[in-house]
Amino acid sequence: MDHLRYGSSTHKRPVVVWNTTRRCNLNCVHCYSKSENKIYPNELTTEEAKAFVKDLSEFGVNVMLFSGGEPLLRHDLFEVARFASDQNLRAVLSTNGTLITETMAKQLKKAGFSYVGVSLDGIGETNNKFRGKKEAFELAVEGIRNCIKAGVKTGLRFTVTEYNFKDLPEIFELIEAEGIPRVCLYHLAYVGRGTKITKDDLTHEQTREFMDYILKKAETFHKKALDTEILTVDNHADAAYLYLKLKEKDPKKAEEALKLLKVNGGNSSGTGIACVDFNGYVHPDQFWQHYSLGNIRAFKFSQIWADNSEPLLQALRNRKSHLHGKCAECQFLDICNGNLRVRAEAVYEDIWAPDPACYLTPEEIRSH
Repeated sequence: MDHLRYGSSTHKRPVVVWNTTRRCNLNCVHCYSKSENKIYPNELTTEEAKAFVKDLSEFGVNVMLFSGGEPLLRHDLFEVARFASDQNLRAVLSTNGTLITETMAKQLKKAGFSYVGVSLDGIGETNNKFRGKKEAFELAVEGIRNCIKAGVKTGLRFTVTEYNFKDLPEIFELIEAEGIPRVCLYHLAYVGRGTKITKDDLTHEQTREFMDYILKKAETFHKKALDTEILTVDNHADAAYLYLKLKEKDPKKAEEALKLLKVNGGNSSGTGIACVDFNGYVHPDQFWQHYSLGNIRAFKFSQIWADNSEPLLQALRNRKSHLHGKCAECQFLDICNGNLRVRAEAVYEDIWAPDPACYLTPEEIRSH
């Protein structure tokens, strides 16, 4: 599975997310970049983008994730992606899928994209309301079909909230019916427009119910011999919960899983993942848009990322000594790594406080 989701947090080079443009044709309620359908100033030029890509290649980065806004609105996306592929970078795409016609799907294949993740946050009107556009659901499903038809590995991306939680059974029916080979189920990050819907996040009890459902579906798919990858993203307490559930059923497999989870290492902001935004600012991940490590117009990404004296980077790379509360006491710190720090900051104004979305009980935290 992409070497445990593109590699571990201890990998010497990060997966780099590039927000290719801030512009988007949708208006999603949880958008971390607060994107709108308008022209934003000062975005990287084609030449600057290619120089950035070349530096990533020379630095030894393996994976470049083209994101947005909506990346398909960027006029030179295919040119830059092809350049990245030619520089031996694995190019992957994060998109709302509504613009992917049959012709565009073929262009994605030709540009060298090895994977396309299409966001779908509910069935029918649930998704349309979530994304602020009529027919967004139908267009996204058609985009998925067009990518699969063009021979591009395609996955469905679903951000779970109290609002769309009820649609999960139909989402999995869609995955099975369409033969979608991967689903990434995202927990809500409290940034951008996501700060406005924090109240709509799942309760801890609902999150456990969500995880139980996902684990059950994974078992069902396995029994049906369906080769669908099921991932949960942005709540690393999931790793501990998975281990504990597996331990109840098969202790030996649980120990094997624990070894893999330790290789993955949990949250890797500032180590295993990085983000460069529309204007060239570098961030520890795509959710840290409010904190810049530097700009690639002034210094190369490789120089900025290698600067271990930068205060936030230094802290994130040694975070275990900074964490407090239940994170510091947790037996699963090696497989969670303190979870999502921006959620702690959003709720407590303290990046080292416990992640409020952690749903493990005090008993689970203290003993395994």
